[in-house]
Amino acid sequence: MQELNLVRQWFPGLEEELYEEIDRHGEIRHIPAGTIMLRKGQPIRSAILILEGVVKIYQEDEEGDEFFMYDIEPGEACSVSMLCTYRQENSRVMAKTLTPATVLNIPLQYMDEWLGKYKSWHHFVIKSWRDRYDELLNTVNDIAFRNMDERLVLYIEGQVKKMGRHIRLTHQEIASDLNSSREVISRLMKKMEKNGWVIIHRNSFEWIRP
Repeated sequence: MQELNLVRQWFPGLEEELYEEIDRHGEIRHIPAGTIMLRKGQPIRSAILILEGVVKIYQEDEEGDEFFMYDIEPGEACSVSMLCTYRQENSRVMAKTLTPATVLNIPLQYMDEWLGKYKSWHHFVIKSWRDRYDELLNTVNDIAFRNMDERLVLYIEGQVKKMGRHIRLTHQEIASDLNSSREVISRLMKKMEKNGWVIIHRNSFEWIRP
């Protein structure tokens, strides 16, 4: 696997034998931006680890409305895919690439084996679940205790860290991520533009706030 160097870079501290097993059994996928790589109800046959790019995780209701949960970045794993893989369940979430992404799929048959065989893998799985739980708590806290102005600023600052100051997101996409309406987001963005925080373009904007 040519991408083994990326595995070593983003997932340090694994046993050498485990790196060798990942090289033999892992499957690399290169996925364009905007691709739905996992749908709700889809069978999961492998765990997903991120080597390059950003993947967004959403919850969907029965009408197909989306609620943004969290992002997965290089060095992180989709804990939902790991949990469903262990239990041999179908996905309860939708995963979509925000940017072009390179992911590493670990087939089902190796998950239990590695959990008992490699201490580093056991620690990685537990940490992944704990990190996702903490992110969900932060999301709930933001919804419960912050107004939309504050949430929007925090959201944009998070996107700047991932994509730089030129953010290629529409107001509707931001509204979906924040469980708001496009009209509310557009109004707040215009307010930020008036304050000299952003420069708004068609389907993108630049964050210029110091």
